[in-house]
Amino acid sequence: MTRASHRKGDPAHITLRVGRRIPSLRRQVLARLVTRALFKQREKLEAAAEGAFQVVHFTIQDDHVHLIVEATDKRKLARGVMGLEIRIARSINKALGRKGRFWAERYHRHDLRTPRETRNALRYVLLNVKKHHRLQGDFADQHSSATTFDGFSRPPLIIEADARWPPVAPRTWLLKTGWRRHGLIDPADAPHYPR
Repeated sequence: MTRASHRKGDPAHITLRVGRRIPSLRRQVLARLVTRALFKQREKLEAAAEGAFQVVHFTIQDDHVHLIVEATDKRKLARGVMGLEIRIARSINKALGRKGRFWAERYHRHDLRTPRETRNALRYVLLNVKKHHRLQGDFADQHSSATTFDGFSRPPLIIEADARWPPVAPRTWLLKTGWRRHGLIDPADAPHYPR
């Protein structure tokens, strides 16, 4: 099945699902490997001075990873996500002493086209731990980019993470300012599906 084209001005919400049973990706060692892969991808793109693909926000859950990304076209988006999938799979397979397929299937992509849709996706990704673990409170999940997100309505409690995700300057209008038309995000909120 062919994926729809991707418009340059639209960020995308990407979901990567683990295919086989493994320990939770939120375990400290595995979360560190996923975060390291995200950092390495970012460093590689910065070194190449390539602005074609970037991960702006992310969250690591037990058996999946959510990303908010920007890409200049469908091909760059696909190659960027594929590079991340390979980097994460190799490092976790090596750490667990396993081989074979890591991800369940092709990634799920949802292009964000309106300010409200973008705000809902940000809320869903940054506060996703509250949905899956039924947690409450106004804290920033240490296994996400929420610890450096500047769009919360009030400062959340931050539990020190191993390596905090440096803020990424969004290039698309929707991630820069468009989503703010519908208000800042309450860090104590519980997310709903982004559509």
